[in-house]
Amino acid sequence: MDLQLSPLNLLGTASAQRPTVIAGPCSAETEEQVMNTAAQLAGKGVKIFRAGIWKPRTKPGGFEGIGKDGLPWLNRVQQELGMKVATEVATKSHVEAALEAGIDVLWIGARTAANPFAMQEIADALAGHDVPVLVKNPVNPDLELWIGGLERINQAGITRLGVIHRGFSTYEKKLYRNLPMWHIPIELHRRLPGLPIFCDPSHIGGARELVAPLCQQAMDLGFDGLIVECHCNPDAAWSDAKQQVRPDVLDFILDRLVIRNTAASTESLDVLRHQIDEIDNSLIEMLAKRMRISREIGQYKREHDMTVVQTTRYNEILDKRGAQGVLCGMSADFIKAVFEAVHEESVRQQIEIMNKN
Repeated sequence: MDLQLSPLNLLGTASAQRPTVIAGPCSAETEEQVMNTAAQLAGKGVKIFRAGIWKPRTKPGGFEGIGKDGLPWLNRVQQELGMKVATEVATKSHVEAALEAGIDVLWIGARTAANPFAMQEIADALAGHDVPVLVKNPVNPDLELWIGGLERINQAGITRLGVIHRGFSTYEKKLYRNLPMWHIPIELHRRLPGLPIFCDPSHIGGARELVAPLCQQAMDLGFDGLIVECHCNPDAAWSDAKQQVRPDVLDFILDRLVIRNTAASTESLDVLRHQIDEIDNSLIEMLAKRMRISREIGQYKREHDMTVVQTTRYNEILDKRGAQGVLCGMSADFIKAVFEAVHEESVRQQIEIMNKN
């Protein structure tokens, strides 16, 4: 389905120097902390203040948000500093309380976005209201689930929609808290080009020193804005202390962002893209030749009653091709992923040969 979209009309519209920025603490902790952080951000030109009122946590026992008592604090930010305010909603009661308090922007978190029942409950609660809603990617890398959640919200009559890319959860220890997997939001943009995309570098990185490079990477990829966790005293934060930055640090990061020119002439790029197209065509032809040989191998294995998968040979291919890729300036992980996909297709074609009557 095509989403029915209207402009988000958020304050803090992107300029030649800065993208649209939503910033504020992971959690609203105290009224003093909220007002202190918001005042500093307002002084740096940030127009949209974010703070979590309800905080879904992985395990019980941690700080799970101040709850509805924090909504008047966000109203003070609106009234005294002239900022728009945003908070996360995860249930029908959250939506009702936030709308009653006049919260300007709502966002839906990654855990909630992964649950179609929860998304439908929120959609039903939003019906009949005109409020901007941002939907984070689900915790798992499932583009259709992400789009399905957007469709549910859109069908409720919400047309001021956007998304937040916060990366995807993994049990493995990696550089990032959540894997960026940039190709997924890029594909979302290809399929829904009118949908604004914000990057959440705080949750992708999980560490404040990664916020700046992730902000720049998002700008290089043409994202529309950033949503950054920012605290007046990050080390003392009640939740996600390691990934929050001070307002002055955020200002420093934003001032040094390079915003790419999307209106520049693409004539030179067109020549390079034509070369890419020719190489891609050659790659497909070469892959087709490889699969023809794979089918011949499948026929041989069938005639000699051999198993399709030869583990020793497969491991040898991955090791050798990975080393070759590194020598050619590519990462071993990339080459491994490519040849795993090639091997999967080769196995599929050989199984077809083996099962022929």
